[in-house]
Amino acid sequence: MARAMKIAIVDDEADMRQSISQWLALSGFDTETYGSAEDALAAITGDFPGVIVSDIRMPGMDGMAFLKRLMGMDSALPVIMITGHGDVPMAVEAMRLGAFDFLEKPFNPDRMTELAKRATQARRMTLDNRALRKELSDGTTIMKKLIGASPAIERLREDILDLGQADSHVLIDGETGTGKTLVAHALHAVGPRASKKFVTVSCAAWSEDQLAAKLFGPTEDGVPLVEEARGGTLCLEDIESLSHALQSRLLTMINDQGTPPETRVIAICNEHAPDKTLEQLLRSDLFYRLGAMTIVLPPLRARGEDILTLFTRMSEQFAEEYGCDAPPVTAQEAAQLLQAPWPGNVRQLVNIAERAVLQNRRGSGSIASLLMADNEAAGPAMTTEGKPLKEYVDAFERMLIDNTMRRHKGSIVAVMEELCLPRRTLNEKMAKYGLQRSDYT
Repeated sequence: MARAMKIAIVDDEADMRQSISQWLALSGFDTETYGSAEDALAAITGDFPGVIVSDIRMPGMDGMAFLKRLMGMDSALPVIMITGHGDVPMAVEAMRLGAFDFLEKPFNPDRMTELAKRATQARRMTLDNRALRKELSDGTTIMKKLIGASPAIERLREDILDLGQADSHVLIDGETGTGKTLVAHALHAVGPRASKKFVTVSCAAWSEDQLAAKLFGPTEDGVPLVEEARGGTLCLEDIESLSHALQSRLLTMINDQGTPPETRVIAICNEHAPDKTLEQLLRSDLFYRLGAMTIVLPPLRARGEDILTLFTRMSEQFAEEYGCDAPPVTAQEAAQLLQAPWPGNVRQLVNIAERAVLQNRRGSGSIASLLMADNEAAGPAMTTEGKPLKEYVDAFERMLIDNTMRRHKGSIVAVMEELCLPRRTLNEKMAKYGLQRSDYT
């Protein structure tokens, strides 16, 4: 689900905070303003869903003291500091204390927008990961999030259950948007370390020096991540971005643990050049330690009718969130969804489902137009193989029965009447498609 991000602007000068607010609002951000750090602290909590933009020089509590309070509240909260002429050394000190970045007056508004986008993306990832960790107190919950009944997704569930019980390190590969972080959480949640910490860090989000300090220390705001994850799971996203020097340190840490390892490492590869394999990007000794167990996630285009199931579920969730009806899917649109190349995989499908709901609320647009615009923007992509007509018909029929059962909360009589099907025929089709009434009541 998309998480609405806010930007809190803190500045004692009314004209400055108003101009920043107006510019960011025009750029599509939801802004709120505060005339002092004290006012902002009264409203901002540790789970604040957004970013802070603060001046450094303010009466009362200044920006540096404000930053320290915010970092004590949530060290992952992105704070963008605004500095006057001659305050750059102070801004550098703010970065050392944990500020996301700083802007020197007079600043380019486009630079402000760029920083705001980066900061909100980082915040969204942090909050989503926290929500996921909180939700996944047991393995059954996360397995339910792996929606689909295709052979590819069934094999993935089996792999997660098998590898989750093992102690060996795991390497997760696959195209962008296929759900690799979700699978990493699942491996932890279904295994014997489920009650221990699951610590995540993106190797691409930090400079080499910053990442080295976060992973191995020394740090000023807490223990290194390898210590924080001790006994649990350390998840390294964007492992392909790890420098050779840090690969060496990681390998040393892994080798020093012995067998079975005290801390399990799950490495996620998010993107590598098509002409290079992950084995070519990592040290061979590290690759073989991490890749002893490997999961390669299937692309969405290989998951058949899961595409319609996912689209329906996401549409229903967004429709409930926006207080409107989910868009109906015609037979032609169902075929187009099944035939689309989906270069962005599940992440792309979720975005299209949300936009389809918003279009339907306005009473305009079509799913087909969204697909066409998305695929044109993505450029050349892998194409899907043709399927027999019967597969398209079966997928559409399953989607219709599934949607109708959900809408009528499992009432067989109501579904029979709407679809004009006799009881026996409906029972046979539900058995054929693996649909059970108990799933809807």
